[in-house]
Amino acid sequence: MANLIDGKKVSADVKQRVKNETEKLIAEKGITPGLAVVIVGDDPASRVYVNSKKKACTEVGFNSYEYALPGDTTQEELVELVNKLNEDPKVNGILCQLPLPSQIDENAVINTIKAEKDVDAFHPFNVGKIMIGEYAFLPCTPAGVMELIDSTGTEISGKNCVVIGRSNIVGKPMAMLLLHRSGTVTICHSKTQNLGEICKNADILVAAVGKANFVTEDMVKEGAVVIDVGMNRLENGKLCGDVDFQNVSRKASYITPVPGGVGPMTIAMLMQNTLTAAKAQNGLI
Repeated sequence: MANLIDGKKVSADVKQRVKNETEKLIAEKGITPGLAVVIVGDDPASRVYVNSKKKACTEVGFNSYEYALPGDTTQEELVELVNKLNEDPKVNGILCQLPLPSQIDENAVINTIKAEKDVDAFHPFNVGKIMIGEYAFLPCTPAGVMELIDSTGTEISGKNCVVIGRSNIVGKPMAMLLLHRSGTVTICHSKTQNLGEICKNADILVAAVGKANFVTEDMVKEGAVVIDVGMNRLENGKLCGDVDFQNVSRKASYITPVPGGVGPMTIAMLMQNTLTAAKAQNGLI
């Protein structure tokens, strides 16, 4: 039976680390990191995420600035707000909660955020830095996955690593982070042939496909580390991941639950990125 990777505990450790560094930053330099979160419209899931981010800011000692805009906000209005936040020295990180309404071009908004305040690491400049391994910020979910893998004591170097999913937010950067740690990485997607056979060779398997219970026991190597990034809701309302947890946990050496695995890590790493941004903008790194 697999060991459970407790995302709540690992994320609490990260936030405690951030809190300790923030207290030191305030005491020695008088600098309080500030995160601005912009939400457009009234999507319930987005509201939950924004509230979680505000709560995390309070926990680690950051200033939190929320900008809740109506659903009919124009792209021009949103870009104008982002430009104001770009120039506000109290704001070290800017996050526009996705998805945005259909009348707004998400890429145009992301590209407007100053790269040094892009704590989601979605700006093309930061994406390029991740590619060459000279990054200041990492996308929050892949960075959180790396923390979870490290918490198991697993050596990534030389291991066969399989990432299912090629999104810009998780799949692609996840593959790059594993590659930077000398993993041998395969990215699988909807056109991949012999998916099950490829997955069965994985020492580390990261599922980020968005399909409930997609990864089954016969796709998993005995003793593999399995990270489930998925968050799906079944017809009965119950949350589940991309991995058939009950059966796969019989073969894996380590596995993340859903909920309580990767989810808490995303916000913890956002706090880490915001602290890094505050330090960089004040010439401390």
